[in-house]
Amino acid sequence: MSLVHDLAAGALRGLDPEDAHGLTIRALQAGLGPRPRGPGDPILAIRFAGLDLPNCVGLAAGFDKNAQVYRPMLAAGFGFVECGTVTPLPQAGNPRPRLFRLTEDRAVINRMGFNNEGLEAFAGRLARRQGGVVGANIGANKDSEDRVGDYVTGLRRLWGLASYFTINISSPNTPGLRALQTRDALQELLGRLGEARDALPPAGKVPMFLKVAPDLEEAEIEAICDVVAEAGLEAVIVSNTTISRPPLNSAQAGETGGLSGAPLMDLSTQTLRLFHQAAQGRFPLAGAGGISSGADAYAKIRAGACVVQLYSALVFSGPGLVGRIKADLAARLRADGFSSTAEAVATA
Repeated sequence: MSLVHDLAAGALRGLDPEDAHGLTIRALQAGLGPRPRGPGDPILAIRFAGLDLPNCVGLAAGFDKNAQVYRPMLAAGFGFVECGTVTPLPQAGNPRPRLFRLTEDRAVINRMGFNNEGLEAFAGRLARRQGGVVGANIGANKDSEDRVGDYVTGLRRLWGLASYFTINISSPNTPGLRALQTRDALQELLGRLGEARDALPPAGKVPMFLKVAPDLEEAEIEAICDVVAEAGLEAVIVSNTTISRPPLNSAQAGETGGLSGAPLMDLSTQTLRLFHQAAQGRFPLAGAGGISSGADAYAKIRAGACVVQLYSALVFSGPGLVGRIKADLAARLRADGFSSTAEAVATA
């Protein structure tokens, strides 16, 4: 069936990217997603930030914005799925076209603008969750007068429903959002979230992560790590899309928005290395950005990531990709003499 799914993914590439994504969501809801057989490879299992994961390969936020298909994506072989970004109120996002497929570069540019159905619809779907590690990526409404308050609202509404929370302050498509990565703004944000978390029922407490941009200077990275450690967050995800533009060959390379996919791999991995150095073991890291193969996933792990996330590569390689990445990653770990993913973290 993997071949069938990959052929379907090829056919979808002939459609408008956003229309193709909508069809993919509906197909998954109809039960047409891949279902690999057999148990997972135990070498890929890992405990990350208090979460026991069947494997270290996760689905990044952005694919399942409204928590509609986390079950079929877990069934497809992902070790964990991150839904969102979700904002307190529904919002339409930026005008279309806002999603661009850069085929020659194996890349995507998006300026979606946190389009989503809002917290109530999201919470209703997460409430039906039965097993599996499913995270909630929370954000702020574009026109909010209190963006920090929006994150607190998301935390409170989804308390007890998600396996973990990711605080997304790194999307380039909501004006001013990345300013929350500065020391003072981040201290306020994480301070208010910490106060809210401490006041909520202890039974619902789960890990809280921060998702950062790759477009950061070394001093900014050091400051973020200090604030994260002081606030007691459990992990950092490195990274979101980039606003930089490496040399690209596609006709739509000049479109405004965040760049993801293969051209992001080197930049995001270098940023990951800097975060690992600055974190000094105070919290673990998840690596995202540009992963399209087992070799890419392995490079992230060797650079300091305990787990990895991907999304854009599915546009070009289909849902069978996750199985291929896991098989190749497991083979690479064994070839280098590792008996677990954890042993390979930050070894290059």
